[in-house]
Amino acid sequence: MTQNVINEIAYKIVGCAIEVHKILGPGLLESVYHSCLIEELLESGLNFKSQVSVPVLYKGKDLGGILKLDLLVENLVIVELKAVDVMIPLYKAQLLSYLKLTGKPKGLLINFHCENIVKEMIPMVTDEFAKLLKS
Repeated sequence: MTQNVINEIAYKIVGCAIEVHKILGPGLLESVYHSCLIEELLESGLNFKSQVSVPVLYKGKDLGGILKLDLLVENLVIVELKAVDVMIPLYKAQLLSYLKLTGKPKGLLINFHCENIVKEMIPMVTDEFAKLLKS
């Protein structure tokens, strides 16, 4: 696995999100965008899981999957969806928590309640990503 492969997956995910946003525009509920993005991901051929439980391990004890992330694509990229007026720091902290707890290398925080998905999107990478070869 390389950084380029992960970035290509992220690029495809963003393309799917742009398609959903192009068709629906802003102003709908997050659950609507979630369902439509699932359809786009299916059409793109990307493998994903929706509403994935994130285990919380503390001192070697599994406290259960008390957190749920929106999408896990190709078992590498976490996608957290929002449909909000303002992206507050809490949303970044949420994605960072998911990345830290799962050990996944990359995450995308996508807000559909905006004019431009790419300008509003917040990509995040972890130390795991940094350890990978670039190509």
